[in-house]
Amino acid sequence: MNVDLISKYFTTLTDAQKQHFKGLEVLYQDWNQKINVVSRKDIDELYLRHVLHSLGIAKIQGFNEGSKILDVGTGGGFPGIPLAILFPNTHFTLVDAIGKKIKVVQGVVEGLQLENVSAKHIRVEDLTEQFDFIVSRAVAAMPTFVHWTKGKIKKDSAHERKNGIFYLKGGDLTEELKEYKTAEIFDLKEYFNEDFFKTKKVVYLPQKFKNPS
Repeated sequence: MNVDLISKYFTTLTDAQKQHFKGLEVLYQDWNQKINVVSRKDIDELYLRHVLHSLGIAKIQGFNEGSKILDVGTGGGFPGIPLAILFPNTHFTLVDAIGKKIKVVQGVVEGLQLENVSAKHIRVEDLTEQFDFIVSRAVAAMPTFVHWTKGKIKKDSAHERKNGIFYLKGGDLTEELKEYKTAEIFDLKEYFNEDFFKTKKVVYLPQKFKNPS
């Protein structure tokens, strides 16, 4: 299971992007021996369980040149790093409250010489910037996540879709999303054939704004 899996679903990768994706395996294996951020089982299936899973968001939404994306609770750099490789002209800010995880992210970013990624050891509530979209992999239930990220999304949209959140989740989301009438759910099994994706989803939650009185 290697970079060919990525090329199977993203057929227009440049040579530079292929090299970046290829480089992920060695970097994560090296860093994981120092700081465990990926389970042993998952490190053997890095491209399936982490890289391709992260890129599920890209099947739903492309990011324009110059736009700004925030990855909250990035852990070892997912989904932010794979998305940053795929969208080299988009800027990604990856944040996590756990310093050792951000150390790994910074090491991988430096190893790949990615110039469109910033990694910060900070709680999202303490960020002062605003972004076009926020991405994440199931770090909390949606109501909690929405609370954490309040005020972090730009009002003016530069994409066809409204600015908002793209959240990678699994399982039955009925209860969790019942108060979010505008949420859209995309089944990743519609885009990827592997069994791993049978229950995996991308949730898109457009940002709501109150009209000025």
